[in-house]
Amino acid sequence: MQVVVVGAGLGGLSAACHLVGRGHYVVVLERGDQPGGRVGLLELDGYRFDTGATVLTMPGLVEECFAAAGASMADHVDIRPVDPMYRACYADGSVLRVWHGRERMTTEIEEVCGPSQAAAFGRFCDWLGELYRLEMPHFIGRNFDSPLDLTSPLRPTIDLVRLGGFRRMAKAVAGYFDDERLQRIFSFQSMYAGLAPYEALALYCVITYMDSVAGVYFPTGGMHAMCRGLAGAIEAAGGELRYGAAVETILRRHGSTGDVTGVRLDSGETIAADAVVANPDLPVAYRTLLGGLDAPRTARRGHYSPSCVVWHAGVKGLPPAEAAHHNIHFGASWNDSFKAILKDGVRMPDPSILVTLHSLDDPSLAPEGCSTLYVLEPTPNLDGRIDWSAERDRVRDSLAERVAALGYPSEVEVEAFVDPLDWERQGMERGTPFALSHRFLQTGPFRPHNVDRRAPGLVFVGSSTVPGVGVPTVLVSGRLAAERVEEHGRRR
Repeated sequence: MQVVVVGAGLGGLSAACHLVGRGHYVVVLERGDQPGGRVGLLELDGYRFDTGATVLTMPGLVEECFAAAGASMADHVDIRPVDPMYRACYADGSVLRVWHGRERMTTEIEEVCGPSQAAAFGRFCDWLGELYRLEMPHFIGRNFDSPLDLTSPLRPTIDLVRLGGFRRMAKAVAGYFDDERLQRIFSFQSMYAGLAPYEALALYCVITYMDSVAGVYFPTGGMHAMCRGLAGAIEAAGGELRYGAAVETILRRHGSTGDVTGVRLDSGETIAADAVVANPDLPVAYRTLLGGLDAPRTARRGHYSPSCVVWHAGVKGLPPAEAAHHNIHFGASWNDSFKAILKDGVRMPDPSILVTLHSLDDPSLAPEGCSTLYVLEPTPNLDGRIDWSAERDRVRDSLAERVAALGYPSEVEVEAFVDPLDWERQGMERGTPFALSHRFLQTGPFRPHNVDRRAPGLVFVGSSTVPGVGVPTVLVSGRLAAERVEEHGRRR
């Protein structure tokens, strides 16, 4: 079959890898001038910044994409562990480093939090491993057609209940650790699912497994290097990538009904296809590319994840000696901060922020003697109460002041600031790069499906469909999309 993939984001690239490897002719159409989508690249006067995801986990899933296209990951991108994975800094002045390897991390916890907490870490890791081995094949790495699929087979769902997957994440983590610092570092991952730890289900501790047990990695050249490598593997396998090719509409056999037949570009050119894989944010794809077809109710009226602001800064000088690649600076308040952005729609009163220093591990990303800063603060999405056109500069200034006060270099040579209005302009619903949240009725078989029976041959990929948000799950979504294309081909 000939398959058109709309968008060269990470999900689209994954889908294309799996499709070319299965013998399909694949054309990837990207409106920008480079691959990556949200995992983009910003170049400013000798500085290079990743504009999207900065935390890479589960590199084996990246390797699977290369292998699907008949390529070796090592020939296209160099991915290495980041160690320590995080430096967690708390309001009381204490610091906890999260290391690769259970033995080394156990020692760290014992030194900072005490022997009882170190002993609990081993039991916690065992539980996380059980969750992952259960959830990946049965809940994350499979397509769902209806909620009844949760009972076929029934045993995994029963086992998930047995493991406590339907408790609240905060309580599950607190069941292992008395120390609030450990509770925070092993539950903040709920934000990737768009939820506070006290409202997320414990089954989302699988993200903690991917993050804090399986480990954090970084591609030489930045996260964008991974996307360039995948694009190269697709082309080497016979696929075609076209840049500056903006899709105006997805064509269907009878105008606004029937099977998809291809796409029309904004230039007027049409490209025929037996199936179309759509990588834009799902609700945006329905609204802009599929005239006459309403998005699923969950996408239209569902609960969307919080957003964030990101400050990219190229600065003179090097980070302090104690800094790590990823640095989390926790505010004094915890539950109140989540309430502020999730319930009240305002900025956190005492924000927790992530400061990522890509140039620390790859000095080529900045001029000699200089550094790149990627500073992220969670914020409400555009359903919140912040007027970003009025507040943008104030938020940027307060963030820069805090980063300087924390001891990072502060002489700014170049910078770019991204707020929720910018995310919306980039095509992200409600101005959030984290898509629909993972409330129970917005996950698994309840999340917008990657196919729509009203438009046979149309397949969605990315964070707004199954399995959900995050680099590992978006990579899996590409494989699931390829399986859907194959199902369509068998029915034709």
